Amino acid sequence: MAILEVQNIQKSFGKNEVLKGISFELEKGEVMTIIGSSGSGKTTLLRCLNYLEVPDNGRIVVNGEAVFNSEEKENYTEANIRDLRLHFGLVFQSFNLFPQYTVLENIMLAPTLKVKEGIKNKSIPSQEKNREMSCIREKALELLEMVGLSDKVDAYPFQLSGGQQQRVAIARALALKPDILCFDEPTSALDPELTVEVLRVIKDLKKTGTTMIIVTHEMEFARNVSDRVIYMRDGLIEMDGTPEEVFDLSKNEHLNKFLNSGNL
Repeated sequence: MAILEVQNIQKSFGKNEVLKGISFELEKGEVMTIIGSSGSGKTTLLRCLNYLEVPDNGRIVVNGEAVFNSEEKENYTEANIRDLRLHFGLVFQSFNLFPQYTVLENIMLAPTLKVKEGIKNKSIPSQEKNREMSCIREKALELLEMVGLSDKVDAYPFQLSGGQQQRVAIARALALKPDILCFDEPTSALDPELTVEVLRVIKDLKKTGTTMIIVTHEMEFARNVSDRVIYMRDGLIEMDGTPEEVFDLSKNEHLNKFLNSGNL
């Protein structure tokens, strides 16, 4: 059974119809990259999956459970949406680390807030707080080791390179143990040397079986890391296939023009 089912997702901003009916499935452990020109709807799709935007129509199903249904969206509360977001982790292109917190604090922040909320609503016994916090710290340190930044625990974001900040952002997104990790152009703000270190981390995550959706303009990376590639154009999926089918065997005129444009 698919870990993720996206069914007829539509999203407009005023009269601008950005997503015109997006549907696909994703298997557990699968890596899917989304490619396409600027304005094709790639980032909006990710934002809808992460509830940073609310779709106008459609359903999102995770592990067989409908976590979003447009027919019921008026019933979603802010607390519901916070819970729904836990299914997805999102790594932004601009890092979005909190400058006032250290690297370790950035990674621990969301899990810590979750514990505090659990204590407040009594889903977590107050006497469990110390144990929970110890587990959060231990997990954060493990994640920092995984992304190769164990020596930056007490550093602040301004003391890090762009590549290091993005690796912290990846660790932060993993801290809440999401079902699916999403990346929105994770290397677009980096120079080529720093891009390599971030892409290396993503490749290492693939080896661990992490389910990922990656919006990227790095075509060679998409070819090498993906199990599937989706090509979006004008708010629709024009092609969905293996890297070989998309990059080598496609007869789609728009896709081939995009790949050969040199302006990705």
